[in-house]
Amino acid sequence: MHSEKFIFENKRGEKLSARLDFPVDRHPQAYALFAHCFTCSKNLHAVRNISRALTEQGVAVLRFDFTGLGESEGDFADTNFSSNVADLIAAADFLGKNFEAPRILIGHSLGGAAVLQAAGDLPACKAVATIGAPCDPAHVAHLLQDAREEIEARGEAQINLAGRIFTVKKQFLDDLKMTVMREKIANLKRALLIFHSPVDNTVGIENAQRIYKAALHPKSFVSLDTADHLLTNEADSRYVGEVLAVWSKKYIDISAGAAKLIVQKEAGTVVVRTGREKYYTAIMANGHPLIADEPEQYGGKNLGASPYELLSASLGACTSITLRMYADRKKWPLESVIVRLKHHKIHANDCQACESKNRKVDHIERELELFGPLDDAQKQRLLEIADKCPVHKTLHSEIIIKTKLRA
Repeated sequence: MHSEKFIFENKRGEKLSARLDFPVDRHPQAYALFAHCFTCSKNLHAVRNISRALTEQGVAVLRFDFTGLGESEGDFADTNFSSNVADLIAAADFLGKNFEAPRILIGHSLGGAAVLQAAGDLPACKAVATIGAPCDPAHVAHLLQDAREEIEARGEAQINLAGRIFTVKKQFLDDLKMTVMREKIANLKRALLIFHSPVDNTVGIENAQRIYKAALHPKSFVSLDTADHLLTNEADSRYVGEVLAVWSKKYIDISAGAAKLIVQKEAGTVVVRTGREKYYTAIMANGHPLIADEPEQYGGKNLGASPYELLSASLGACTSITLRMYADRKKWPLESVIVRLKHHKIHANDCQACESKNRKVDHIERELELFGPLDDAQKQRLLEIADKCPVHKTLHSEIIIKTKLRA
């Protein structure tokens, strides 16, 4: 994904830091807004993984730091749940004025309660997703543990959360007590997706049950099985992102005209981007997302096919489609085709058809499996046609590649 840094102001004039993650072709079909968990930041690995899964499906994601957290201005001690909701609405206003109002709201933990509270004030929002969210923001008061008595007595106290010291004032607790969520959830009038882990020790699974019962349809629940509250296991956050990306497309109402315009703008163009996350590479091929990566033995994370595997996939797809077209034209009873390919390098000395014997050459093994009541002559002809597919011819022809820098 391509990420850009932005600054916007909340209603008190404090500058909040944000990152807007774009699909690789920079033509999002919709925008989402992400609210992070209590005392976390926009740069939490789980947040980035979820955002990445959405950008792979053409959805841009704005993730930002609440007041006094991460890279945002302000004093955390002066914030509360209500100010978080106000920050969220300010972020949505920023998106609406500069890009497009968010149609998806995503909230993690207390951020989940915030998106449930804010959704009614954001008319463009069509879908809401919560991850490990409390059914009542007052639930987070238990995180303050023994400090609650000191806060009540002195008006404030310092607490240790995840190894960091934060000052919490009495107004924070008072604000939580005054917030009533049940009515907001019942009147949400948006599609709702609830993610929660049954072994979440920070926000118990009963919170998901109460949110689900309070909400009207359409609503869905997805169990995160063995995941912890912060989704520290990368596989868990990627799973959330992938499920969310597929689910949201049913509700965000992307207009056919807009989608067609995006495809036409990049028609015939493949856009590829590799960022700082090792070799993870996002690809947009004529509006269709793909992923490339390197195997773990080469320093990658094996999150996608390698470049040579994609090359083999291109040849395999072209072969299969060509055989389908030929059989249809001949009205032959070909039911389906399976093409298996494997690429490797061999020494030219081992290649009888190679002219040069002083270097390694690329070798692709291609195996066809044909299904249907075909006779031997038909099978043999399809084997010959495989060598005539356009990509096969391209790989055997002289290729000119011109490279230039784009401003």
